[in-house]
Amino acid sequence: MVLSFYLKHVERLAGNWPCIKSKKKKKKLARLMASRSSKDHKGPDPCPICLEPVKEEAYLDRCFHSFCYRCIVQWSNVVSKKHSQAKSSMKCPLCMTENFSIVHGFNGENFQQHYISQSHDKNNLSSAHQFRLQWYNSNARVSRKESDVHLYWKLLRYLRRNIWLENWLRREIQALTQQEDVEIIVHHIHGAIENFIRRQQQDHIKNVMPEDKRKRFRELISDVARPFLFGRTERFVDELESFLVLGLTVDAYDAICMQNLPGASTSSD
Repeated sequence: MVLSFYLKHVERLAGNWPCIKSKKKKKKLARLMASRSSKDHKGPDPCPICLEPVKEEAYLDRCFHSFCYRCIVQWSNVVSKKHSQAKSSMKCPLCMTENFSIVHGFNGENFQQHYISQSHDKNNLSSAHQFRLQWYNSNARVSRKESDVHLYWKLLRYLRRNIWLENWLRREIQALTQQEDVEIIVHHIHGAIENFIRRQQQDHIKNVMPEDKRKRFRELISDVARPFLFGRTERFVDELESFLVLGLTVDAYDAICMQNLPGASTSSD
């Protein structure tokens, strides 16, 4: 009885959503939100983007797929950076349906609607970020010996914890996406690296060839990073491997890059 009354209330609210024209779609979304909010519901599925329990659940207004609000907004920001002109819609990362807004913040009485076309926060990225973007746009590469790469995988040096990795990842992804808030992407990629290392610690006695380890690592990171970095993914994986193989601090790694890109300048602001 309570759920039935609640469902009708949600349907009335859904009827006011300007982007959702079809009555059938309005009722479908209303039922989804009601079922998510009911006490009988066992909990939402993991967010398809971060693969963790959904936080501040949000829905796309046409296909009704749900995500963490922060995740899907971050996704829309990344996608918008790939277009020279502002977009009023985006495709769902799951079904590729064109959507115009993100419905979120539903509390039983009110909801909020984030339109894809609304302006995004301006970034305040440093000259170091701009240098890294310039580096990715160039054909320059870090000088490294293939023998060092081979020994990195053969001697299990990848098992050593790199204390600068997370900061390096954050800076690189900020530069590539031109966004300041990239914590979800960093968490996703860093988590994949940590999981890979844990699996290798358990399986190293199986005598896997160094070339096979390297190939598995590169394929894993490519699969994880591609939804966010698109065409820059392979170059990013190259840079990640170079950073890990050389084992340098972020500043020391940048210094080597500077030597291969004359005329570039960076600062630690």
